[in-house]
Amino acid sequence: MSLSEHLLRIGIPSKGRLSELATELLLQAGLTFRRQERALFARVSSIPADITFLRTDDIPTLCAEGAIDLGITGSDLVTEADAKVDTRMQLGVGRCKLAICVPTSSPYQKPSDLAGKRVATSFPKTTERFLKQHDAPVHLVNLNGSVEIMISLGVADAIVDLVETGSTLAANQLRILEIIGQYETVLIQSPSCRDTQTADRIVRRLEGVVIARDYSLLEYNIPRSKLAAAESVTPGFTSPTVTSLEDPDWCAVRAMVKRSDVIPLMEKLEQLGALAILEFSINNCRL
Repeated sequence: MSLSEHLLRIGIPSKGRLSELATELLLQAGLTFRRQERALFARVSSIPADITFLRTDDIPTLCAEGAIDLGITGSDLVTEADAKVDTRMQLGVGRCKLAICVPTSSPYQKPSDLAGKRVATSFPKTTERFLKQHDAPVHLVNLNGSVEIMISLGVADAIVDLVETGSTLAANQLRILEIIGQYETVLIQSPSCRDTQTADRIVRRLEGVVIARDYSLLEYNIPRSKLAAAESVTPGFTSPTVTSLEDPDWCAVRAMVKRSDVIPLMEKLEQLGALAILEFSINNCRL
């Protein structure tokens, strides 16, 4: 089997955590495919598309060049490559920030204090653009691997790296001097996409999965006399679903709510007299 010239091509990371996340997302969106061991591509059985397995940092450039039509990668890599692509949607995973980090004991207080210093990073273009805006020309040490220990090794005076929890910085006695940008995993599209109709169809499917991850379905029983108050607590997307129970004084309510709000909403409903309050996950949706 070989890549088709006519099918839409979707590039995803070939390995690592992002590869797992991208694969799970596509499968949840109904894009069924099976990757043979070490294979570089796979045919999607349910939609006219091929999956291509690539290096994560190559995906923005290959998408910009039209080698692939859609790609799942980090927005930090899109920025670093200065790739001329369209960001179709944010995928809600892989959130992080790119930050300038310095030793906790250093005197540096602002980016301009780094003028003339050595800065180690895997994001030289993004770093140079940012520091140029702050009139801070530096000597960039371009590295592909871990940069946290470069200050301890005497290679650099500061580093620019992705930060998630900050625990690694603390372990290396570093602090954030300035945040360059906030990033996450995104779906990008080539300006020369060979099949925009199929691309739009895939985007809509992925939107259903990504949005569903932010919501839950709450179901509960409430005295009919308290229904109006309960509806104000859980108004649903357009309105809640209300069903009469055998006891005419009670009704059942189902409503879509933000997953992050579930616990406080349950407490409010309980205070109103609601019983049998249940949360259900939503795997997919169309809103």
